[in-house]
Amino acid sequence: MNEMFNSKLRSWLDDDSRTTEEGCLLLLQLEGNHIHYNNLMHYPDKKKLMDYLVSELSRRLTARLAKCTHEEVEQMDAQVKVIEKKYFLYRDAPKSGTTDEEFRKGKRADHDQLPEEIQARYVENLPLLQRMREVHLKLRSLSLENVSCPDSERYPFLKELIELDKQIHENWDIYDHYVIGTPVPDTTKVKKSTAKGAKTAAKGEKKASKPKAKKEAKDSATKNTE
Repeated sequence: MNEMFNSKLRSWLDDDSRTTEEGCLLLLQLEGNHIHYNNLMHYPDKKKLMDYLVSELSRRLTARLAKCTHEEVEQMDAQVKVIEKKYFLYRDAPKSGTTDEEFRKGKRADHDQLPEEIQARYVENLPLLQRMREVHLKLRSLSLENVSCPDSERYPFLKELIELDKQIHENWDIYDHYVIGTPVPDTTKVKKSTAKGAKTAAKGEKKASKPKAKKEAKDSATKNTE
């Protein structure tokens, strides 16, 4: 709702054909002051009225956008705190965090048999983790003293950390659940169908493995007789 109203304010301010009537109505919706609204609607000097409305609505829009940005940054900060616990080491929890070695332990035994697109998901995760560490370090060392808008300074780092975490999770999802012999999944559908698709694929793999096992046993027996 706030975003929709902010959009209305911005549209009115950017519109060269804006009217004082529309501006007064927007201000009424912000203030809820009908006496002020009636006084403005009967103000004789329309040019001065327009200048006042532009100035007042611009000020209010700036304040509203700053508030929205602050709320968004607070939400992102909460997300990043969870990410920090997953990936980074702290003095009060020396045994927590994700190391390069732990990433390498996630490598599948059949990794070399996977399609290149699936292998790439695994390979990509380590540099993503390294990039995440770099961004995290910049965020933690960011000096916010004498900064007029701390939220604006922190926003790009928080945003990138969240996006990196999302990409790492998507890569592991695709890599861990891929079944050899099946089509490479559409990345846009993976998140919605991971659990269901993984179960279905696992059943298919189990059924497909039986004839293959029999064939391998038969081939082995033939070699032994030779």
